[in-house]
Amino acid sequence: MNRNHAAALLTSIGAFSLSLGGAMAQDNGTMKSMPGMHMDAGAAPSGSAGVKLGDLDISGGYVRAMLPGQPVGGGYITIHNGGKSDDRLTSVTSSAAGKVELHEMKMDGEIMKMREIKGGIAIPAGATVTLAPNTMHMMFKQVKAPFKQGGTVPVMLMFDKAGMVDINLPVVSAKGN
Repeated sequence: MNRNHAAALLTSIGAFSLSLGGAMAQDNGTMKSMPGMHMDAGAAPSGSAGVKLGDLDISGGYVRAMLPGQPVGGGYITIHNGGKSDDRLTSVTSSAAGKVELHEMKMDGEIMKMREIKGGIAIPAGATVTLAPNTMHMMFKQVKAPFKQGGTVPVMLMFDKAGMVDINLPVVSAKGN
């Protein structure tokens, strides 16, 4: 089974509801060079308009509409750090969900694994980090109402150095582009 087929299969059967009680990812400096950081970024639908926060340019954000019975939603965004010092996306909150976690998905042999990223996501100086399907993403849990195509989902992104910013992410098709 190839990587894209495995990811599609996991998504279609509600992989987001998998128990995440296993080992959690720890940031030991490897986040700066994580393979697949930009995976699928070229296929991303047009998202939220760009926002500037300190040295950070935040753009292309969106969430996917939720399928019937899907217990969680996924959100995606691109962050470019034009500054000379590293920053870190430490957390995300949303009034549309009881909890938002930062997650990563990656292949371990033939098995797609998803883990919460503890400690946030590094945004290295001069780098662009893309949260995209099948890689790093925002996981919306305890969703108050399913995300419907054409709507928006408010989020607050919190960064270690740049501070916080409120943005509205457009809801696109559950199937992507």
